[in-house]
Amino acid sequence: MLFRRRKPAGFKEKMRELLWPRKGFLRPIRYLTMRVLRLSASPHAVAAGVAAGVFVSWTPFIGVHFVMAFVITYFLSGSMVAAALGCAAFGNPLTYPFIWGITWEIGHLLLSREDHLAGQSVDLAALFHKLNFAELWKPVLEPMLVGAIPPAVVTSVALYALTFYTVRGFQTRRHIRLMERARLRAVPAGDMPSI
Repeated sequence: MLFRRRKPAGFKEKMRELLWPRKGFLRPIRYLTMRVLRLSASPHAVAAGVAAGVFVSWTPFIGVHFVMAFVITYFLSGSMVAAALGCAAFGNPLTYPFIWGITWEIGHLLLSREDHLAGQSVDLAALFHKLNFAELWKPVLEPMLVGAIPPAVVTSVALYALTFYTVRGFQTRRHIRLMERARLRAVPAGDMPSI
C-alpha cells in the first residue's frame, strides 16, 4: 500500500483516534467547505445544490434523501455534487437526532396534537417492525413531515444566500489571483521590477 503505516496502529491508538481525532473535529467541516467552494460551477448552481441538500435533510425519508435532493437540484439548475455534499454535511448520524426532535415538536405544535396524545403512548418499535405505512403515517411521519417544512425553508434559504455570496467571493478572488499569475508569467524575466 502506498500510504500504509510502517507500524500498524494498536488498539489503544485506534480508540484514542476514534474519541479524539489527531487532526481535530473541525477538519471534516473545513474539508467539505473547501470542496464546495472549489466546485467549478456558477455560484447559483452551487448554492442551489447545497440548499436542496439541506432542505431534503429535514424530511423523515432517510433512504431517499440523495434522490430527492438530486430531483430538486435538477429543477433549480443546481450542482448535483453540491447537493450531495449538502445532504452529507447537514443530514448525518450526528445531526439526525436533533433534526427528528425538532421536526417532531414543531409538527405536533402545528397540528395541535398535544392534547390528543396526552394519555397515549406510541410503540415505535412495533410500528417500524410491521412497516405498515398507513399506521406509521399518522403518529410518526405526518408530524415530522409537517414539522420539517418551517426549519427546512429557513435553513435552506439562509444557506443559499450564505453559500452564494461566499462562493462568488471565493471565485472572484481566485480569478484575480490567476490573472495576476498569468500577467507575471507573461512579463519577460529581464523586465521584472526589482524589489
